[in-house]
Amino acid sequence: MAKDAVLLGALDLAREAAVEAAGDDALVGDHLSATTVEDRLVTHLFSCTMPGYRGWVWSVTLARAPRQKAATVCEAHLVPADDALLAPAWVPWADRVRPGDLEPSMVLPYIHGDGRLVQGYESTGEEDEDKLANWELGLGRPRVLGPDGRTEVADRWYRGSHGPSAASAMASASPCSTCAFFIPLTGSMRMRFGACANEWSPSDGRVVSVDHGCGAHSETDVERGATQWPDPDPVFQNDVPVALDLAPEPEEQPVAEPVEDEASAEPETAPDAATETVVESEPEAPVEPEQEPASDDATEPAEVVEAAEVVEAAEAETAETETAETEAEDAERQAD
Repeated sequence: MAKDAVLLGALDLAREAAVEAAGDDALVGDHLSATTVEDRLVTHLFSCTMPGYRGWVWSVTLARAPRQKAATVCEAHLVPADDALLAPAWVPWADRVRPGDLEPSMVLPYIHGDGRLVQGYESTGEEDEDKLANWELGLGRPRVLGPDGRTEVADRWYRGSHGPSAASAMASASPCSTCAFFIPLTGSMRMRFGACANEWSPSDGRVVSVDHGCGAHSETDVERGATQWPDPDPVFQNDVPVALDLAPEPEEQPVAEPVEDEASAEPETAPDAATETVVESEPEAPVEPEQEPASDDATEPAEVVEAAEVVEAAEAETAETETAETEAEDAERQAD
């Protein structure tokens, strides 16, 4: 295919068309390439400097009529190149929605031919389910959960946070099937699942498996611990041994006040008199140290003789004094 020199050389016309499409001259970069599409039809590519459009280019297509020497603009727009940053493929909202995305103001679309459901009058193979479906057919439920739907939901519940693999179930000593707060489901689900009705349990109001469990089981108990209040008289223990005296302290006895009277005063003076008597009598009977018995020819010591003389003189003086007092008393009587 022959190259068109007129269209290949019309770079200024192609750039003006790209700037007009971009709305700003700064958003159009350098000329990248020119490609001949058909006879008298060429496409020019310019780099795009717009933020967020990495790898995109401005595409401007020029054409020329036969035997004409002037180029005209056919179209100008932004297109992605081979390494362009593209948005993910468009997915309809009905196909994008996932469990947990539904909000109170949202409504899911009707799924025609849902594989999880069957017509209410169709046989599912379960006697209990068929009876329930036939009975509910006249109550406005045109479709009921089919075998595939029951299997899918049972597997999902069993693998979830309320199945036997949950942390609370592994730590529990008894399963939910033996708990008084466990309400079994009806139909074929009765042997595998039920609802928890214990307000103290983290699974209250949720569907749990029969082998699930938690610490709020109705038949379990735990030993009650001591009070958490501080001890009013704490005992501190350290590494230094200290001897403790465990003997009871003696009770204090009342102290009686001393009573002074004549009877108690007499014994106090008695020792003084006795002492005086002893003191006075000491000269009369001095205590002599033990000596060896003297012979018959030995004479008395001089000290003994002097002591005897002193005693005799004292006795004589006492007799004279008594005689003088007696004479004085007689004279007084005669005078009266």
